Parts: sequence; C-alpha cells; structure tokens
Amino acid sequence: MFLPLRDHNPTRRRAYVTIGLIVLNFLVFIYEAGQGREMGLFIARWGATPFELTHFKDLVGELREIKLVHVPGPTPIHLTALTSMFLHGGWLHLGMNMLFLGIFGNNIEDFLGSIRFLALYILWGLFGLALHVATRPSSPIPVVGASGAISGVLGAYLVLYPRARVTSLLFLGFFVQFVEVPAVVLITVWTLFQVVGGITSLGSIGGGTAYWAHVGGLAAGWFMMRWLAREQLEARAWAKNFRS
Repeated sequence: MFLPLRDHNPTRRRAYVTIGLIVLNFLVFIYEAGQGREMGLFIARWGATPFELTHFKDLVGELREIKLVHVPGPTPIHLTALTSMFLHGGWLHLGMNMLFLGIFGNNIEDFLGSIRFLALYILWGLFGLALHVATRPSSPIPVVGASGAISGVLGAYLVLYPRARVTSLLFLGFFVQFVEVPAVVLITVWTLFQVVGGITSLGSIGGGTAYWAHVGGLAAGWFMMRWLAREQLEARAWAKNFRS
C-alpha cells in the first residue's frame, strides 16, 4: 500500500479553496472533538444517515441493538448530506483526508479555477455519499468525512496528470521504503483497495470505512473531468501522435 507524501506537479497560482477547505475541516473537527462525551450525539445530528436520507425521516431515540442514540438533525434532514462532508471520526481520519486533499487538490483547483473546483468538490462528495447510501439504504449509522469529495479529486487527477510523480511510502508488511511512483499507479492501487473493501462490506449494516463513497466519488471525478477536459485531452493525444 502507498502513502503519498507529495507530488512533483507545480501549479501556476495559490490554491486558496484547497487551503480553505483544509483549514475549515480542521476547525470543524476541533469544535467536534470539543464536544467531549457528546461527540457521538453531534455526529448523529449532523452526519448523513442513510435511513434518514432514503425515508425522509429524522431518526430520534436510542437504537439499543447497535448502542446508538439519534438526536434531532437539521431541517430538512437532507442538509446532512452537506454537513457530513466536514465531520470526521477521529484525528487519523481527518489527517489522512487532508493529506490527500493537500497533495492532489491544488492541481485540480489550478486547472478548474477556484469557484468551479469548490462546486465540483461538493458535487463529488454528494455522488460518493449517494453510492454509499445505495448500498445500504436502511442503515441507521451516520457516515461522516470528506472522503467522497477527495476521491473525486483523485479521479480528476487521474485524468489530467496520470504520469505525475508522487513521492510515497511503500508498505509491504514490515518493509517500508520511500518510492516515487506515477499517479496512475498510486491511484489505481488505492482504487482496487476500495473496491475490494466495498465488495467485502456488502450486506453489513454499516460503520467502519465507507468504501463505496470513495468509489462513487472517484468515478464521478473521473467521468466529469473526462468531459470537462476533453479539448485538452484531445490536444494532448494529437501532440503525442504527432511526435510519434
């Protein structure tokens, strides 16, 4: 498994939205963690619960079989599809997401422009959540995290910069080494882990990693960027054929 540390892909301008999203996610999590023992209730209120989204119903009360308490959420309850993108389950969850966003987000923002990048970031997150909900529509367990949106960033990066070099840590059991790999290798391996994890999680009630949110976000980012960058991709292919 690869852990990316930095890419070798310079940008033309400062990525203000990417930086702002990272800062906002950290601030929200600091507030979230400050809830102490009430953190679980905070997540239940603002996290995206598949049952609520598919049944148009705000769950309230204790679910004793899974030791989960639901409290009233926002009105309409579907606002949690947005608020859940800025919540995280712990420092590791937050840190990994922001690491990926920081490495790959600046280049996508540089290509799209800040406003369009922000709009698509949110849209990719919604697509990721939609696929997660589709795989377990009656799950009462809230899902939180920016993973779906950031997976969309990875899908877009795969389209635009497949050959960009990414310095990473390679983990093979107890063997750990710094390596430099093309983005296409790193993102493909990461995607395979998500698909395998998603398949093995089918039939479960929920909880743990939302693998299908990752797959949905990445697919949305890949397909949308293929369309948005079609002229650039055609020019790139023409130049390659001309050189050959």
